[in-house]
Amino acid sequence: MKFTPYNIKNQEFNKSYRGFDKEEVTSFLESVSSEFAILISENDNLKKEIDSLRKEIEEYKKVERSLQSTLINAQESSTKALDSAKKQHQLIIREAEIKAAQLTEKAKEEVNAISNDIIKLKEEKKLIISKLRAILDSQSRVFEYNSGERTVTPAVEPETNNESKIDVDDILEKLL
Repeated sequence: MKFTPYNIKNQEFNKSYRGFDKEEVTSFLESVSSEFAILISENDNLKKEIDSLRKEIEEYKKVERSLQSTLINAQESSTKALDSAKKQHQLIIREAEIKAAQLTEKAKEEVNAISNDIIKLKEEKKLIISKLRAILDSQSRVFEYNSGERTVTPAVEPETNNESKIDVDDILEKLL
C-alpha cells in the first residue's frame, strides 16, 4: 500500500476492547499526515530541482563539447595556416635563390661580353694608331718631298731640320 497524507489521515483501525484512545490516535495520524505531506512536497521540489540541474548539466556539456570542437578546429586551422605559411616562405626563398642565380649568371655573361668588347676595342685602337702612323709617315714624306728636299727619309731617322720635319708622334697624340 502506498502512503499518502490522505490515506494516513483517514486510516481506520478495528475496534477492540480496551484499545487505544481514539482522539490520541487521530491526533497522531493527523500530525504524521501533515509531516508526510511536507516531506512529499519537499521530495517533489527536490526532484524538480534535480531534473532542472540535470538539464543545465546537459546544456553545459553540450557547450563544453562545442567549445572543445571549436578549439580543436581552431588548432587545426592554425596548424594548417602555419604549415602553409612555411611552405610559401620556402617557395619564396627558392624563387629568390633561382632569380639571384639567374641574375648572377646574366651579370657574368655581360661582364664577359664587355671584357671581350674591351679587348676588341684595344685591338682596333692599336690598328687605327698603326694606320694613322703609317698615313702620317707617308704624308710627312710627301710634305718633305714637296718642300724641296726631294728625298724620302724614314720616320725613324733623327731629325736634323726641325722646321721642315713633322713630328708624327706629336700629331698622333693630339688626334687621340
